[in-house]
Amino acid sequence: MDLERVLQKQNAEDKRRSELICELVSDAMYIPMKEKEMAAFMQVSREEREDFRRLLQELVSEGRLQTTTQGKYIKPQDNRLAGIYSGTARGFGFVEVEGMEQDLYIPEDRRGGAFHQDRVLVELLPGSQGRRQEACVVKILERGMKQVVGTWEACDNFGFVIPDSNKVGTDIFVPLERSKGAVTGHKVVVELTSYGDEKHKPEGKVTKILGHINDPGVDILSVVNRFELPVEFGEKVMHQTDRVPEQVQEADRQGRLDLTGLQMVTIDGEDAKDLDDAVSLYLDEAGRYRLGVHIADVSNYVQENSALDWEALKRGTSVYLVDRVIPMLPHKLSNGICSLNEGVDRLALSCLMTIDHKGEVTDYEIVETVICVDRRMSYTSVKKILEDKDEEERRKYAELVPMFELMEELAALLRKRRHKRGAVDFDFAESKISLDGEGHPTEIKPYERNVATKIIEDFMLIANETVAQHFFWLDLPFVYRTHEKPDPEKIMKLSAFIHNFGYHVKLTGEEIHPKELQKLLDKIADTEEEMLISRLTLRSMKRARYTVECSGHFGLACQYYCHFTSPIRRYPDLQIHRIIKDQLRGRLHEERIVHYTERLPEVAKHSSKMERRADEAERETDKMKKAEYMVAHIGEIYEGVISSITQWGIYVELPNTVEGLIHVSTLEGDFFYYNEETYEMVGRDSGKTFKLGQRITIQVKGADRLAGAVDFMLPEDIME
Repeated sequence: MDLERVLQKQNAEDKRRSELICELVSDAMYIPMKEKEMAAFMQVSREEREDFRRLLQELVSEGRLQTTTQGKYIKPQDNRLAGIYSGTARGFGFVEVEGMEQDLYIPEDRRGGAFHQDRVLVELLPGSQGRRQEACVVKILERGMKQVVGTWEACDNFGFVIPDSNKVGTDIFVPLERSKGAVTGHKVVVELTSYGDEKHKPEGKVTKILGHINDPGVDILSVVNRFELPVEFGEKVMHQTDRVPEQVQEADRQGRLDLTGLQMVTIDGEDAKDLDDAVSLYLDEAGRYRLGVHIADVSNYVQENSALDWEALKRGTSVYLVDRVIPMLPHKLSNGICSLNEGVDRLALSCLMTIDHKGEVTDYEIVETVICVDRRMSYTSVKKILEDKDEEERRKYAELVPMFELMEELAALLRKRRHKRGAVDFDFAESKISLDGEGHPTEIKPYERNVATKIIEDFMLIANETVAQHFFWLDLPFVYRTHEKPDPEKIMKLSAFIHNFGYHVKLTGEEIHPKELQKLLDKIADTEEEMLISRLTLRSMKRARYTVECSGHFGLACQYYCHFTSPIRRYPDLQIHRIIKDQLRGRLHEERIVHYTERLPEVAKHSSKMERRADEAERETDKMKKAEYMVAHIGEIYEGVISSITQWGIYVELPNTVEGLIHVSTLEGDFFYYNEETYEMVGRDSGKTFKLGQRITIQVKGADRLAGAVDFMLPEDIME
């Protein structure tokens, strides 16, 4: 029996025994037992005792069991929940409980020694003030953070590490003999040896010195280590990578549709190297659009359960930091045989769609192919051809211009159809940060969507929808991209708020159709309140995630959606490519279906978690470089837009996407407080208000590149 089957059998046995344990403790006749008593009662053999102990610990960690002070196992009390603790610089924290819409608030004196990222058991507190439910930590189930990244400060015979993350909320004490020779100003990684208590600080030992805070690249390296992003690939992974061919093998062409003669292109950013999607388009004899979306067949080179596969699953996604890419797969794959490079044959999974003049897919085929990209195009170049009508560019790519014009036509049709059904499109600018050779920012500007980026976006969306719908109706295990309906309470609050501006949205009970939000965004376009209402609408939405249930994508207003188009950089795409190929090759027999049914929930959950980690790391590096850029602009005056208001101040976003804080303490001439109902900062005596979305003139007061923080002030508050 191979390793995979052994693991499957073990997982099934663990799942069965876990359910039996939970059923036992939930039984009305159950009398609390210790581990030894329960093992005897359930007739667990001596050889299985260690596994049984592990299962009990996992069930406690998941919050499905509780232990009494005597070490007896009981079912969780109704007012007790398990979740992940998130600290803050101010001492209080929050606990995220899976399935709960809102995090629980943990007062500073009720955190029970919990550290950022710990898995904890909390007890709900009665009579919570305000809208957020309060709770107290009653038990730390599992420590989440094993290491901290920070700046070393030396004392006489010891040192402190000041954490980069303000969520840790306390310095780490390190004895001098455990400092690895660090000096003040060094960025270090410290392994926690004690989490401290009310009287003692946490303790640790330095395991790695990253460099001095002023050394080029150390700031980004600190973020990489803080988020524990795996950079280097292990020996086994690299050995497997070395065995991957550099060209398509003859054996791999067998049974595939040969599309090497079909005109097709890739369209990406100038600096992209991992090209995982190509597009083709022509009109058939009946005048219908024949769109081909051709995706690199990564699964041909990354075999399930190989070292390469486990590493890709662990990483979950490529991470695009401001100065580097941390890839999901080694470069030989991502930039080589899996990249759809110009002029070379490549293996692909193609979604070939027939689309009518209403933008509807009337027929499609998902097929394994061999392709050859004619030209590697950039967004800039295609924009010049279509939008700028640049004669030189049009001459250079004369043989492709008719296809590009057809693409523009079809993309507009697809967008119109999506808009008609109610898809919500938020057009908030992303940042493009340019760096010099030493990693210092030289320019920051909004990343603009243009005709070319929209073409690719529209084509990828329709391919993802088509594939998801196909597999939903086949009723096979699959990974979907799900965007759930907004929380009813947030929608009711938004509805009440926009009523003050003369707008309304139609609700069905407490639910809303995406078309209503889309209509609202259309109505507020180019009005003074556009920024305010757009941001509040976005805040009412939930975060998209990966699931095995097909519950639809609210933002796209579609019932079926998945991620199929980026297997080089996203694990869910690679995972569903395997399912597609198994189905195409007739390999989805019962045993394989059981395998996917058991594997996919964890893949979906882990991929969502890794996506969040990547997003946070990307945001952190962006903030650091933006703050570093603004150091050279202290004292300068800009006009921006109020992007957020909290009780501690007003956040203002500048046209170049840099965001800074006007701290409430710098607002002179009155006592200002935050009105949560109206999203305003209000002067108690003067009645002066600052509103979300309001245009405002600010002066740059300061910038801390290490903290990624920018401080603004109002020009009239400048002290002479």
